[in-house]
Amino acid sequence: MRRVNDDRLADRVCLPHYPRSGRYDARWTVDNEMGPHALWLLEWLAPALGLADLPPGARVLDLGCGRAMTSVFLAREYGVQVVAADLWIDADDNAVRIAEAGVGDLVLPMRVEAHALPFAAGTFDAIVSVDAYQYFGTADLYLPTLARLLKPGGRIGVVMPALREELADGEVPEHLRQWWEPDFACFHTAGWWRRHWSRSGAVEVEAADWQPDGWRDWLLWSEVVAEASTDDFHVGMAARNAALVRADQGRTLGFVRVVGRRA
Repeated sequence: MRRVNDDRLADRVCLPHYPRSGRYDARWTVDNEMGPHALWLLEWLAPALGLADLPPGARVLDLGCGRAMTSVFLAREYGVQVVAADLWIDADDNAVRIAEAGVGDLVLPMRVEAHALPFAAGTFDAIVSVDAYQYFGTADLYLPTLARLLKPGGRIGVVMPALREELADGEVPEHLRQWWEPDFACFHTAGWWRRHWSRSGAVEVEAADWQPDGWRDWLLWSEVVAEASTDDFHVGMAARNAALVRADQGRTLGFVRVVGRRA
């Protein structure tokens, strides 16, 4: 059963600094979430990536799209053609969501692994990855392989959970130890990502920055999902995330965005 009225839910998640995201049905975003609010993160990434400058019909790869909310957003907001690529979510399931959102003619769902992308060099005008790139993009040789899929001058932009400062000797802060997961080893600072991308030689890094007070949005969204989701698994994960972020208060964890242009 639903734990919160949908009108109250909409009031809680319509934030003035995310005007585009606020136009999307709040229940839809909760029912299709797979972590931090993907539309909020994409809306923060969009200006640095120059999505508004893409011509209608430009081709965009949404890598690690989850349940395709970000792909729907890209198609609706910017009129681009999107490949909605994800390993964990079945393409048929995403196809239903995409069609229901009215963008079936613009979004192609695919179930693919990030290291086995079946696209030719120069296929895409832009590549986007929201809350996913950290899981496969820390390898030294990954970005050059991915960047070849961009047209010359095309941009790649990612946004993901991150560290404010690198952990000295990998030591987890005491106040976070009870919630820390091994997967968090892929979290890094904006500076780390800038160096990682720059030394690859695959792109010119145009942005690598920390989201001011991003942890507050993370906490709000986690609390909302814990209260409003109808899926007990997601309720439990959101409650755990809320406890983690609440204990940290932005001292260690938040979000970074990184944008690079293919030479």
